[in-house]
Amino acid sequence: MKKLTGRVTLPSQQNFLEETKELMDRWGADALRDSDGTKLDEEIKQLDAKIYTTYFVARSHNDFAKQHPEEMQQLYLMSQYNTAIDTELEVSFLTGYFEEQIQPDYLHDPKKWWEVIDRTTGEVVPANHWIVKKETNSLLIFKAKPWHEYTVSFLAFMKWDPTQMYNHITNDWRDKPHEIPFDVRQPHSKQFMRNYLKTWLAENPATDVVRFTTFFYHFTLVFNNLGKEKFVDWFGYGASVSVAALEAFEKEKGYRLRPEDIVDKGYYNSTFRIPSRAYLDYMDFIQRFVAKEVKELVEIVHASGKESMMFLGDNWIGTEPYGAYFKETGMDAVVGSVGDGATLRMISDIPDVKYTEGRFLPYFFPDTFHDKNNPVIEANSNWLTARRALMRKPLDRIGYGGYLSLAYKFPDFVAYVEKITDEFREIYDTINGVKPYTGLKVAILNTWGRIRTWQTHMVAHGKWYKQAYSYQGVLEALSGSAVDVDFISFDDVIQHGVPKDVDVLINAGDAGTAFSGGERWKEEDLLSVIREWVYHGGGFIGIGEPTAYHREGRYFQLADVLGVEKELGFSLSTNKYFTEKNESHFISQDIQAFDFGEGMKNVYALREVTDIIEHTNEGLQLASTAFGKGRSVYIAGLPYSHENTRLLLRAMYYAAHKEMALYKWHTSNVHCEIHVYPEIKKFAVVNNSNVQQVTDVYIENGEKYQVRLEASEIKWEDYTNER
Repeated sequence: MKKLTGRVTLPSQQNFLEETKELMDRWGADALRDSDGTKLDEEIKQLDAKIYTTYFVARSHNDFAKQHPEEMQQLYLMSQYNTAIDTELEVSFLTGYFEEQIQPDYLHDPKKWWEVIDRTTGEVVPANHWIVKKETNSLLIFKAKPWHEYTVSFLAFMKWDPTQMYNHITNDWRDKPHEIPFDVRQPHSKQFMRNYLKTWLAENPATDVVRFTTFFYHFTLVFNNLGKEKFVDWFGYGASVSVAALEAFEKEKGYRLRPEDIVDKGYYNSTFRIPSRAYLDYMDFIQRFVAKEVKELVEIVHASGKESMMFLGDNWIGTEPYGAYFKETGMDAVVGSVGDGATLRMISDIPDVKYTEGRFLPYFFPDTFHDKNNPVIEANSNWLTARRALMRKPLDRIGYGGYLSLAYKFPDFVAYVEKITDEFREIYDTINGVKPYTGLKVAILNTWGRIRTWQTHMVAHGKWYKQAYSYQGVLEALSGSAVDVDFISFDDVIQHGVPKDVDVLINAGDAGTAFSGGERWKEEDLLSVIREWVYHGGGFIGIGEPTAYHREGRYFQLADVLGVEKELGFSLSTNKYFTEKNESHFISQDIQAFDFGEGMKNVYALREVTDIIEHTNEGLQLASTAFGKGRSVYIAGLPYSHENTRLLLRAMYYAAHKEMALYKWHTSNVHCEIHVYPEIKKFAVVNNSNVQQVTDVYIENGEKYQVRLEASEIKWEDYTNER
């Protein structure tokens, strides 16, 4: 059979022509790209491949940026908390920040744009009660209240791009200047942005795809005084702030933002926070501005006969591919980093583009490619988790980034990527455009809804966090499961009810977060709509602290639906006497050992009819109950694993009253899955592990047969095969 080629993007660099040609052949690459820190020479650009060229809109132009320092990008920052021991308090507001990255903005009047807050009372300190001492970068409060805490919210310029700073430190780029980000909202920067792009396009005729990395505003990434990450929020809009933006916002929205609306008590409106109306208005304001400016750049690119591609990372703030304005940009393609199945689906499900591309891991940087490390391990883990999601909704292309010369030094890695690229093309050519079999429709219910499609419980684009992994596993499990997944907000439910095609609602998260819902659960319409929906046959799954908001004697506001409640210490005198476990339950049939991650303490069953599936010394961990004609399931936490993927699948089918439908297409072995494509009468049995597996396979007509799969093997079958 002829080897499939194409749909793969290879990073290359100067003086690496022959090796590039070799790897193009082995990996079947049909596109070449540069990376941050590399360039393609003319010989490489003449190879038979599509040429991607990285393009920085608002950085990497220091000659211009130095001419207009007043147009550097800005952000609001908050000082450390400072305790007054007298009526005068001097606050060194730069303490803890990296002064190579930021500098205070003294061009705009601090009395107008800064804010001092008494954090003991929450009151704003009048501007005539403090002065700024520019020579020491400090602020003196001279009518302080002793033993109160104070913070200073100050406007600063960001004089070093965070991504270039990270790459600078990682690769020891001692000879490279610090790249200064500038704000395209400002007049000189806006004109430069357009003019330079036109000039650049004319000077780069070999470029086929302009890979915008990305556009204007970086996600919030601030470094500490040691040059380490201090605060990082992949969704943060903090670096889009400027005096010009604040003035335009006031004119458009009719009210003025406070610094506190941005610094948010030092939480900086993390995606885990329930957003204020002011912050939602600000996000919308930035998104519309970004979409308008992006559209103009895309039109310039199209006029030159080239394609526009957006990197879903770095300066992506305001683009929001699941937001209201993304379609207006006219973008041809989106590429993003694939850390796991959830991040793959975040990219592959993006609407309104011609194609999507995933940059797989590891990145070809020296922190991974060195003598004491085997990069195949990370590549294998990355591929197996991402492949599950590919089987549901494939990307159109895959690729890598970084220094190709580093990867070339590891022949086992080169051979493994050759295997990956071949397997990817086989999957794509078989199932692209084919809707996979779906047994259920599931909706993730939280504050954000659709705009955070496949993005819940992310902290820094897929990084592991102790407080998040027990919930992130939910999306990871769903990314490759045979269910349709939607993302709906509390406002969606209040205004429109639960969509008619949804079988199961999932609410997962810690109390008070945007994902659990916090104070949204005091809204009677929200509670009533969901209760009625479950009562008449809907399925509800709560994970962690679902519907949690303490009021009217309840902590879980849908405790009646869930059949469980959490002890807060107020009802210790009331006996919690329902503790007997149900030794056999549909949900737990395939599970050898439970893993609830961080789990949950002090959850207990409310009534005798609650089926307790797992109970430990910490309290109830897994249970189900009936509510009218509907069902609910409570799970204390769900880190990603093959076992937990199966547990969640069973929980969803049980909650939906569709237990027997689970076996329509099914594997008995939790390390294996079946992906079915009715339109083409094919299915694939997949081994998601690195060891040989044997499984029973249940097919559509109730028949089952046994199959043996080698490590990470896929076996494709036709419906009509005789066994």
